[in-house]
Amino acid sequence: MAYTVDSVWRNRSEFLEGREAIQQFLTNKWSREHEYRLIKELWATSGSRIAVRFAYEWHNDQQRWFRSYGNENWEFSDEGLMRRRIASINDLAIEEPDRLFRWPQGRRPDDHPGLTELGL
Repeated sequence: MAYTVDSVWRNRSEFLEGREAIQQFLTNKWSREHEYRLIKELWATSGSRIAVRFAYEWHNDQQRWFRSYGNENWEFSDEGLMRRRIASINDLAIEEPDRLFRWPQGRRPDDHPGLTELGL
């Protein structure tokens, strides 16, 4: 419900239109990306637009770990719902000992370092 009914997304090479398509995309994504942990950092804001950079760690069904890096541009409606999201993302295979995001599943603890502090 955070997206407008006609929200438009680009995620990597996928182009999505509408809240239902976005919900299905996220359901599929989270069924493949296990133990997902995310850090975002605000990059810029202007009017109804926000740019963030992010990194997240996850593993696939074969227990192979990845750190995904990227940038997102968001545009919001007057009601505060996301109406456009453009995401550029790169995946880097990592070994389990190289993980940096090790908090328990759920919200990142307030005292966990952010992207800048981690050198990412």
